[in-house]
Amino acid sequence: MESNLKSQIREFVMENARGKGITELSDADSLISRGIVDSLGIFRLVSFLEESFGVRIPDDEIINDNFQTIDDIDRFVTAKLGAVKGQAPATA
Repeated sequence: MESNLKSQIREFVMENARGKGITELSDADSLISRGIVDSLGIFRLVSFLEESFGVRIPDDEIINDNFQTIDDIDRFVTAKLGAVKGQAPATA
């Protein structure tokens, strides 16, 4: 079963895709090579993820590996959410 997180990511990406005339997209399609996400689009995507899911995405994590496909974005955000929930207390 698909996560609500992934469906929200897909809807955001598809809004951008439709604006560029793309009506079909698989979760494994490259958003960059398909022309759906460009350098400005990546920052809109990061803002959407931070606002929607309460994650913080530092500049050094804004790399192609994390944002290449819907599947990649879903894995990345899920890992970020897991890290926040499972954060260990600071030790001396």
